[in-house]
Amino acid sequence: MINYNNLKPGTVFILDGQPYQVVEFNFVRMQQRKPVAQTKIKNLINGKVISRSFQHTESFAEAEIKYREVKFLYVHRGKFVFCEISDPSKRFEIDEEQIGDLSKFLKPNSNVDVMEFEDKIVNVFLPIKMEFKVIEAPPSIKGNTAQGGVKAVKIETGTLINVPLFIEQGDIIKINTQTGEYTERVEKGE
Repeated sequence: MINYNNLKPGTVFILDGQPYQVVEFNFVRMQQRKPVAQTKIKNLINGKVISRSFQHTESFAEAEIKYREVKFLYVHRGKFVFCEISDPSKRFEIDEEQIGDLSKFLKPNSNVDVMEFEDKIVNVFLPIKMEFKVIEAPPSIKGNTAQGGVKAVKIETGTLINVPLFIEQGDIIKINTQTGEYTERVEKGE
């Protein structure tokens, strides 16, 4: 059992039969009142974040979460198709709503981690940094680059990313998938 003192950011617990993950935690003690834990928690099934206060008398069951690595194959009519790494014939689909903004960085045949609760996939995690090929890049414009100019390029997933002016079409770049920002050029294109 988890009591309200253990609700640190990242802790996963069961509330009303649903798995929640603590996003923020604040311990508040007001004059002549019992201490309260003010939290922001995220529902792992529908993705909603709510604010909730917990009293010192409350306790919760710990959520049994499993993580496993799978391979992303393709997208078809709003469904993202994945398969087991060891057995590609074992395929399963995840809805576009559940994937959310991660769809901007999902490329075919890339390995991702999934979080399972009661044998149901509730979340998908990408590697923090991934490599992408630049498929469209406007020409660089000479001028004042003292502040480090940027331009928008299109990567192989169709997403637009702001990059430095020296990035050209065909280059392989590394992107932070959590922030969506360019980190470095891995390989210069021909």
